[in-house]
Amino acid sequence: MADQKQLEQAHLDTTMKELAAADQRLSAEVERTKAEETSLNKNFFADTKINLTNDAETIETAASIQQQQQLLDERSNAWKQSTLQLATVRRLRHNPYFARIDFQEGEEKPETIYIGLGSFTDAAGKFLIYDWRAPISSIYYDGGLGHVTYQTPDGPQTVDVTLKRQFVIADGKIETMFDTTETIGDQMLLEVLNEKSDTQMKSIVTTIQREQNQIIRDTTADLLFVQGAAGSGKTSAVLQRVAYLLYRYRGNLSSSQVIMFSPNQLFSDYIGNVLPELGEQNMVQFTFYQYVTRRVPRTQIQDLFSQFEARLTPAQKKIQALKASLAFFQATSRYATSLEKGGMRFRDIRFQDKVFISRKRIEDIFYSYNENYHLGNRLDATKNRLISMLNRKVKTEMKADWVQETVQNLSQEQLRDLQQDGPQEFKDSDSEYDFFARKIVIDAFGAIQQAIVRNHFLNVRGQYVSFLREVPHFLDLSEFDLTDSEWADEVERFVEAFKARQLAMVDATPYLYLYDLMTGRHGERDMRYVFVDEIQDYTPYQLAYLQRSFPKAKFTLLGDLNQAIFTKENSHSLIADVSKLFAPEKTRVVQLTRSYRSTKQVTEFTKAILKAGQKIEAFDRQGPLPVLYVRQDEAALVAALLDQIKIDNAAQQTTAIIAKTLEEAEKLHHALLSQGVKTTLIRSENQRLAAGVIVVPSYLAKGLEFDAVVLWQANEAMFHHEDERELLYTIASRAMHRLTIFASPALSPLLADVPSDLYETK
Repeated sequence: MADQKQLEQAHLDTTMKELAAADQRLSAEVERTKAEETSLNKNFFADTKINLTNDAETIETAASIQQQQQLLDERSNAWKQSTLQLATVRRLRHNPYFARIDFQEGEEKPETIYIGLGSFTDAAGKFLIYDWRAPISSIYYDGGLGHVTYQTPDGPQTVDVTLKRQFVIADGKIETMFDTTETIGDQMLLEVLNEKSDTQMKSIVTTIQREQNQIIRDTTADLLFVQGAAGSGKTSAVLQRVAYLLYRYRGNLSSSQVIMFSPNQLFSDYIGNVLPELGEQNMVQFTFYQYVTRRVPRTQIQDLFSQFEARLTPAQKKIQALKASLAFFQATSRYATSLEKGGMRFRDIRFQDKVFISRKRIEDIFYSYNENYHLGNRLDATKNRLISMLNRKVKTEMKADWVQETVQNLSQEQLRDLQQDGPQEFKDSDSEYDFFARKIVIDAFGAIQQAIVRNHFLNVRGQYVSFLREVPHFLDLSEFDLTDSEWADEVERFVEAFKARQLAMVDATPYLYLYDLMTGRHGERDMRYVFVDEIQDYTPYQLAYLQRSFPKAKFTLLGDLNQAIFTKENSHSLIADVSKLFAPEKTRVVQLTRSYRSTKQVTEFTKAILKAGQKIEAFDRQGPLPVLYVRQDEAALVAALLDQIKIDNAAQQTTAIIAKTLEEAEKLHHALLSQGVKTTLIRSENQRLAAGVIVVPSYLAKGLEFDAVVLWQANEAMFHHEDERELLYTIASRAMHRLTIFASPALSPLLADVPSDLYETK
């Protein structure tokens, strides 16, 4: 193998020289094309013959301008192309490739290709490196040695693979290389997985597994549902999927047509570097909370903290389950259809503190159209009528006292401003007054017109309350084990909070959906792909709403039903609910059962927290057993924690101390500061992850990973309900190399069934 390594190093040296030469060539091209573009811009009219004396000269002038514009566009495009190529070359100079494949296609001569983060050809156009997303590169991910079939634009192609070699390269030197018969050899995985965690997620292109590659390259499913164990690489694979789709449909798909819903802003920042690292622009990113709140102004919507900390009565839990259901989504639709016959709520259109067009008049107009008009059509027709009425009222309003007074008090400067696009002289004082009066009224009516265009005459808040009151007519409450009186009590509680401009998250989506139905809004039709991460914390209603909001998009949903923090046990029926929204023949479910994030010892422990029957397979990466500290009081526990932080720091491991609640996290943060331990408290999702020891509440740790995790106060007071088992699992499964559990005065009964040989006590 030593001889092989020398040969490979020689090939790498040649490639590095080619990349350096390309860097020099492209840098010069970028400078030259930019200078040419600047020069063309500067001399645009000097080089253009302008003559408008007759038709022939005018045509020649237009042709001359068009020719100059074409030259400008060509230079601009050349500069953009060179800049993109230069960025790829500079990325490859850092790490040129990570794999080599030798194969033969039929009777053709054997071929050797190298695979990296981008494509690269020498000056003669010969491919030296193939982009990992190219069809030929799927051979690396999809099979071992021997016959392998891969998809090309012309259909399936079969080749005979004779060698698969994997490299770890740094600073132009091959650090290690392996030959493997597998998709990705375990040695390669160990090299990558033993690295330390970072405040930014890295790309996993070098270690994509066969099942992950199926997720990345799927182009047929309308719904791709990825159920993956904690640390199975589902989020990473989906980010590579975005990069693959942007590559595959280059020219027909832009990053602005791809949207990803992340669990929180902290996680959005964490994954924000993956696509740029792969040479692609980031897609549109929202949390569902951000997506909802931008459309419900002047209302306080329940945030992650409030959702997590909320304590619900048994009746309130049942009501939440109802409002989260597909049955409630369908009830909203049926209620909206009923509004075509009557019951639509309106507001008066007011002007200068007086009713200008009454809500009764608006209602008469709205219901004056025949049954062929659906809600959106009725609304458009009504708006047109209202604007026509507004225009007809201009002349009457011009005679109003306030208008006469305003005209009389106009300053010379105001008169000049108003007269800019009017006649320089008036034939008499009446025509002068009419001119200025019309201007003033039209300007004042502008606010009314804007209110009409923006649907401000609809009483959406009142409409949603009316809907809630009528819910028992549109679904069967007994199916949710609720009585009419329990529902009526809940509606009254809702109204009180709504008056105070507060809206629970479980009501925010139905509120928006009802508004969309009332106004005939058809969603964002330009969006082509929607990705939803941590799907287990979404409700069926929210997912149905997202499907309606992006009617032309293909969906990729990913999550782990064992990690439901907000929806808890209700998440387990999610796949069944979601499958009702998409055609079965266009739905694909992929299950990722192997966990790569954690050592085998950590994975076996976290798996044991869950009830029997969970499909989670540990990757064989060794590390210390999880350690359990139980002390009589919290002071003794903090003292033990200080020792553990020293152990983690000595191993140069980043430690995340995860407490159940924000209150617990704040208390511990102050205790550590008083002991002289520097820590960063993550209070909100809008913060950035920091290096060193961090303290974070559990609901903000979703999707993140850390070298060492401390599960703080895993006692009975904090974790006693059965539906908190998933939360314990989620916290523990953030650990890559080391897991430590602290509790006082006794351990949570939810951990009682974990076999004692899976941890050690101190």
